[in-house]
Parts: sequence; structure tokens; C-alpha cells
Amino acid sequence: MNILLKMFLSMSFSGSLFILLLLAGKRFLKDKISRQWQYYIWLIVVMRLLLPFGLETNLMEKAYQTIDQAITHSVSLPQQQSPSGDTNAFNVPASGMEHGNQNTVNPKDDSISSRPVGDILSLFSNHVWLIWLMVALILLVQKITAYHSFIRYVKAGLNPVSNVQQLDRLSVIAEQTGRKRPVELCVNPLVSSPLLIGFFRPCIVLPSADIPEKDFQYIVLHELTHYKRRDMFYKWLVQITVCLHWFNPLVYLMRREITKACEFSCDEAVLSKMGYDNAQDYGKTLLDAMAAVGKYKESLAAVTLSENKQLLKERLGAIMNSKRKSKTTLFVTSVLTLCVILGVVFVGVYPAAAADQPSNEPAVSGLNENVISPTQEKNSSHNEVFSSQAEQYYEDDNLPLFEIVFSRLDEKAQGEWLDKIYADDRIRFWKTAVNMLDVDCSLIQQYAEKIYDDGNISYFSTLTSRMSEETLEEWMGIAADDEKFNFQSILSNALGQGNKFDTLSEPQKAEYQAEGITVDGNNYYYQGQPVNIFLDMHRLAVNPAGTVNIRITRSEDGKISDVAYMTDTEVTELLGNMEEPNDLYDAEMEELLNDMNDFDNK
Repeated sequence: MNILLKMFLSMSFSGSLFILLLLAGKRFLKDKISRQWQYYIWLIVVMRLLLPFGLETNLMEKAYQTIDQAITHSVSLPQQQSPSGDTNAFNVPASGMEHGNQNTVNPKDDSISSRPVGDILSLFSNHVWLIWLMVALILLVQKITAYHSFIRYVKAGLNPVSNVQQLDRLSVIAEQTGRKRPVELCVNPLVSSPLLIGFFRPCIVLPSADIPEKDFQYIVLHELTHYKRRDMFYKWLVQITVCLHWFNPLVYLMRREITKACEFSCDEAVLSKMGYDNAQDYGKTLLDAMAAVGKYKESLAAVTLSENKQLLKERLGAIMNSKRKSKTTLFVTSVLTLCVILGVVFVGVYPAAAADQPSNEPAVSGLNENVISPTQEKNSSHNEVFSSQAEQYYEDDNLPLFEIVFSRLDEKAQGEWLDKIYADDRIRFWKTAVNMLDVDCSLIQQYAEKIYDDGNISYFSTLTSRMSEETLEEWMGIAADDEKFNFQSILSNALGQGNKFDTLSEPQKAEYQAEGITVDGNNYYYQGQPVNIFLDMHRLAVNPAGTVNIRITRSEDGKISDVAYMTDTEVTELLGNMEEPNDLYDAEMEELLNDMNDFDNK
């Protein structure tokens, strides 16, 4: 699973804890503390859902480490049974040459690759973040489109207010609220309630211009209070949060509570300015606004005077019970705010440092000799346990679990296992182990030299995936000096220069002609017969019109030692290996182990 998505899921879970906490506390606190506090405290939860802040060691990190350890020590998958005995694997990218230059197939390794269900699940796990992101973007686009359509329809029916007294009164109230720039005042009989639109150029829209002076004062003060507090920005921040956490049902409850708290806190702010003695008149203004009937209901990002009957009923009850809060209440709210902030920081998220590692370079425990972390000490003390588990999974041909425990071994133990796998000539286990190593680490350098000297193309080709471009260039120079065209071909492909070796040189053509092989473009002929499958150590060509299948065998110095017809079994094995998505499988398993290793490296 993508590590950033993993972090995001931990943010969602952490935020959900505080959503439940605030919802539970609402029953006991809603009439005892400031409504404005009840509104803005949700902003901390929104930040928790959007930003990965937290202590270096936090509760969420501990929870993930516990789960990770449980998976490592307790997971038990059905053991895969297959014919006993280890033989060489036929590896197409490495030209079919195995340890000892023999062309045989490892039945065990091939049986492990036959996991269509596992491959599908692994592929889904590694790309589930695309589904999450796609749904989030679709929801966000829908909301933006809906808001744009609402604003467009509202503006289409706007008529500027020309009443000089109302405009003067609007100017006075705007100055009282600290608004220095002009505020537009318009009428649209189709809106269901007075509302405010415009993020930077505010416009108050009234259902009718025929409004009593006192009601007009309350309406304008209410809407300007929304604008002064930037409630529209707050609303959109919540909408973005809901889109990103669309899979979490609690964020929809949070959105509903924030919408309600927004109106309650605005009512409280208006009464605080106008005086709590005016609560009854202000409540009557809300009732009159609710009586208006319009076509266009409230939008998701427009702030209105009255949204629905149920909310209006609650607001009227709160307005009638409004009173100035004591200093004790202010002290309690300050303490509660501090507790929520500390709680959010303490709970934390999935370790952010894990995201700093490139996903294509899995971390290997024990390679950093300068810093000894508690996790590395733990891995050292458990090294025997992991080695024992690796031995069991290796004998049982359980590649996924072997991959997990191999990643927890220190560098020395990993080197010992590479020796064993290479000696046993089990190339799928070799590829899996190599993919868990850091790019250009000491083990990669060590085995590259050994395998190059052995002339083993198959195993060397797997090492190139963990070499940097600079290292590949160095090895290309070495192979060129040694005139090892087979290694040059592998290195050229790794550098993205595969076409360089597609065209035969004159010496290569002469070498083929000496063995009865002629070349016409991309087609090969053996003793005058068109070749269907032509397999050389560094070249594979297929001609559907061919009638024979030819395999070239080369000695350690790269010279042709034999030209032979391929058997039906060899052709079947070759085509079968070409169809297996080994590279995709290995990449998916690498990413899975990378995710799990990040916990240990914390």
C-alpha cells in the first residue's frame, strides 16, 4: 500500500477519535460553554484530518508497530506444496542461462508464481490510492460545479438595492463590524433566505427589499459577522476534508455539526454585539426569514440566515437561553482547548519519517552503522528468530512470508542467505531477496563482482535493478573492456539503451554465418530454413513464418559453443516464462515490504 495513503488513513483514524470525543462531549457542554468555542474547536479536528503533525513517538505509531509485529510473528498462510528437488529456473530476460549454464526449469519456483488471486490482491493493494484519489477529485469537482451553478443562477436574478436609507444603514453596520471595503446589497426573490456570497467581494442577497428596519439590521449584522469570521473559507475547508476522507462516515457527522455550530456561534456573536436583551426580536427575525419561500435553497458554501426548520428550532432555543459567559467558563474552555490540542498531538499519525524514504528503495535493517536505533537493537536480538522463520518458509517454498522475514534480517544474515540461495540456484528467491536491498549497497557490489566473474547472466541481470545509473555505466565499461557482449546487452537494457544491441555488427554476422545462421533484417535462417524462435544469450527473435526453433549456447568467454534445435518442452517453458508477470509481482511485493519495513526503521 502506498505509504502516503497509509499515513492519510492514520490521520483519518486519529481524527475520528476526536470527532467521537467532541460528539460525546456535546451533550454535556453545549449549554454550558461558549457556542463560538464549540464552533472553532472543530478546526483542530479538521487540521488533524489534513496535516500529519504529531510527536516523534506517539500513540498511532505504537499501534502500527504492534500490528506490524503481530503480522510478522503470528501470520500463518497455507503452505504451498510442490514437487521436491531444486533445479534451475528458466529466465528469459537473462537469456535463459542459469547457474552452471544449464537450461532447466525449477518446478517449485514456477508453482509459486502461479498465484493469480494473490497477484490481483497485491496489485489492488498497491494501487488502491488511485481509487481513493479519483473518488476524492470527483467529489470535489462535483461540489465546485454545484457551487458555481448556484452562484451563477443567483447572480442571474440579482437586482441591486436602490433604497438610499438601506444602503446608508448597511454602510454604518459595516463600519461597526470593522468592514472598510464596500459591501454589495442585492435582491433576488428566488432565494429562500438572506444569504452572503462572494469570498473577496461580499454581496448580501435578500429575498425582498421590503424588510423592517430592525430585521434589516439583524440580517446585515448576521451576514457581515459570517464574512468577518471567514466562515465561507471554513466551510470550504470542511468540504475539502470531507472529499479527501469520503470513506470515513464520521466526517459527514462532523460536517453537519460544524454547519450547526457555525450558525449558533454567529447568533451568539450578534447578540453579544446587540445585547442579550434583544434575543426575542432577533429570534423573530429568524422566523420571518424562514417564512420566505424561494426556489433556490442554500448552497454548500453560502452562509445564510436560516437554513432549515429543525436547525431554526434549535437556534431559537439557544437564542432564548443566551447569556454572557462568566470568567470561569472562559477558563474552562481554555483548559479544554489545551487538552484537545495536546491529545491530538499525542495521538499523532503514522510516522511521517517513513514517507521520507523513496518507495523504490526499501530500507534494510542494520545497514546504517553510524546510528543504532532501538528498533535495530530489537532486530539484532530477534535475528535468530527471523532466520529460523526464513529457513522454514524457504523450505516450504513460501515466497511472500520469506520476503517479510528476510527484510528483518541484518546485513550479515542477509548476505548468508544470498550465499545459500545462489548456491541452491533458486532464482525467484534470489530476485525477491535482491529487491529488498538498497541501491548500490555493499551486498549489491559484492555479489555483482562474484557473479560477473562466474559469468552467470541470469543472476547478474537481477542485480542491475538495484544499481544506480553511475554503477551501471561503470559495469558497462568493464564488460566492454572484457568484450563480454552478453553482459553489455543486460547492462544496456538496464540503462534504457537496448536498441544499441538490436543491430548486428559485421563480426557478429560473421560469427553466425560460421555456424550456418544467416540474418535478413529481423529474420533469422538456419541452414536455409526460416527460424521461428531464435534464442541467443543476449538476443531473442520471433518470426511467426519460421519453421524451426534454434537455441545458441555460449561458453564462458562468450563464444558460440553449440547450435541446437529447441525441444517442445523448451519452447513451452520459454513461452510460459514470457507470460508470467514476474516483474510486476516482484515490484508489488517490494512495495508491500517497503511499507512494513518503515515501521521497524522508526
